[in-house]
Amino acid sequence: MVPWVSRGRRGSRADRMLTQVAVSLPPKIAELEFIPSSTRELDRAVREATALEDDAADLMAPLGRFLIRIESVASSKIESVEASPDEYARAIGGVRSNAAAVSMVAAAKAVTRLVDASATVIEMPAILDAHRLLMEDDPAERDYAGRVRDMQNWIGGSDSSPRGALYVPPPGETVDGYMDDLLRFVNRDDIHPVAQAAIAHAQFESIHPFTDGNGRIGRALLNSVLRRTGVSKTVVIPIASALAADQNHYFGLLGRYREGDADAIVQDLALGAQVASREAAKTATSFRDLPREWHAEARPRRGSAVETLVDALLENPIITAADAERIAGVETANAYRAMRRLEDTGVVREVTGRKRDQVWAAVAVLDELDDLNVRIAAAIRVEREN
Repeated sequence: MVPWVSRGRRGSRADRMLTQVAVSLPPKIAELEFIPSSTRELDRAVREATALEDDAADLMAPLGRFLIRIESVASSKIESVEASPDEYARAIGGVRSNAAAVSMVAAAKAVTRLVDASATVIEMPAILDAHRLLMEDDPAERDYAGRVRDMQNWIGGSDSSPRGALYVPPPGETVDGYMDDLLRFVNRDDIHPVAQAAIAHAQFESIHPFTDGNGRIGRALLNSVLRRTGVSKTVVIPIASALAADQNHYFGLLGRYREGDADAIVQDLALGAQVASREAAKTATSFRDLPREWHAEARPRRGSAVETLVDALLENPIITAADAERIAGVETANAYRAMRRLEDTGVVREVTGRKRDQVWAAVAVLDELDDLNVRIAAAIRVEREN
């Protein structure tokens, strides 16, 4: 038990009268000796991730950006942050959109920054930088963006105090020590990488080092471990889509980890990585066919602005008016004319509803954003039942 002092008059009388709270103190894991119940699914997850990158080697740039966006959408959904595909496309295009869509774009930037910084070693400055990118535009949290907490936080229960909380992480003054310990663990080379990623994620969520954004940064840490250990050399595996398929199941796995059962989340995340890699490979196959399909739909004249834009669409599935001018190398009026041609043939959809400063999204890519998440969710449910 640690002392609790209410910081204001908000909440019920019970909140204001609370004087102490039971906090959780997870065991340190820097020198953890973990032996999984089976390595079969863990090894299979590595093979599936490797196969994805090998089979889609010619599509790494567009597929990589797409999978980061998929991961940010699913990871945000777990935190009840949701936006429509058109809202998300507007936010990607830099046009004013709702707060949820803007937050999803920030999540994608955070994932990208942390994973890219983790090729050889995972360090605290990279984690803090990712958190800053995630939270710096949040009015309620920007003062804490890129900073570990120095206060007590909690999960569930009352909004005004830890009364009735589902989980109370360790006190603020212990966070630095816990994070030092976690970083020693994630940079070890004597643990199966899939197990290392799963345990690192569960430990991060148990530490809960930030005032907000812990779930999204903790899931980004999963892919950072996979990148550092070479399981994924180029792309982000959209494991959050598997976790979002059954959030009660996911939260239950974190609860079991805190009770001493690390193997449950290790085995489940191995299944999630397998499914996410296989379904992402199907997306790669679809992407490979898209330019031919777009040409058939738009029938552009050889050497035209329309042809140039079609050829660039897979690399640039969200196109602003300025992008269209730059890519096609034409003046504004001709760029708009070319994009209207693509819109009339159903290749793209305008997502702002404006007459100026428009943003278009490739319809097939936008549809795949939803479809891949649905396929991963359906497939992981089957895997868990078998």
